[in-house]
Amino acid sequence: MSHDRATRILALRHGETDWNVEGRVQGQIDIGLNDEGRAQAELLASALAEEPITAIYSSDLSRARATAEALGRATGIALQLDAGLRERHFGAFQARTVEEVERDHPELARRWRSREVDFAPDGGESLTEFFERCVTTATLIASRHPGQTVALVAHGGVLDCLYRAANGMALDAPRSWHLGNASINRLLFTDLGLTIIGWGDSAHLNANTWRDEVQDNRA
Repeated sequence: MSHDRATRILALRHGETDWNVEGRVQGQIDIGLNDEGRAQAELLASALAEEPITAIYSSDLSRARATAEALGRATGIALQLDAGLRERHFGAFQARTVEEVERDHPELARRWRSREVDFAPDGGESLTEFFERCVTTATLIASRHPGQTVALVAHGGVLDCLYRAANGMALDAPRSWHLGNASINRLLFTDLGLTIIGWGDSAHLNANTWRDEVQDNRA
């Protein structure tokens, strides 16, 4: 695949939820955006409205779907839902805070915290299973759109998997990169796989603050 046939990927995390604020494990429980998250989705959509996006794919969980719908309204592009872009299934850990998991299941929490690649919470996915699902889904989508730009609206864990795949990083390596709500992350997909060209852009989320400052200065 030549460079002009590469697929440009906008990998986008959903806006904020109340459970993000509380430090509660969401996994595949269907939690919606909070007010801040809805505002972030609109700012994200405005920032990408002029991008040459061909298709928008989203996790079918409502926090991602609502974020993607804002982008769809801004671009006029219909949304395509794909359950392969869902967050990792955390099984019995879901709906609990990290502190609760550590208090009630210290050994399981240790295995989770140390990123054991084959460890899966009861009823959930292992890191290996999750990584294979996310990367397979993203590459299948990208392969349908050579030479085009696609938006993938998903979750922090999904973006983490794409970052690791693009950088050839081990699943058990500690995370040192940011996965902010409503952040913009840019990758290329070619026959050689994924390459990162930009990561963690959240400048658009400061737009409201900037506008308030302008108004204050004019007063």
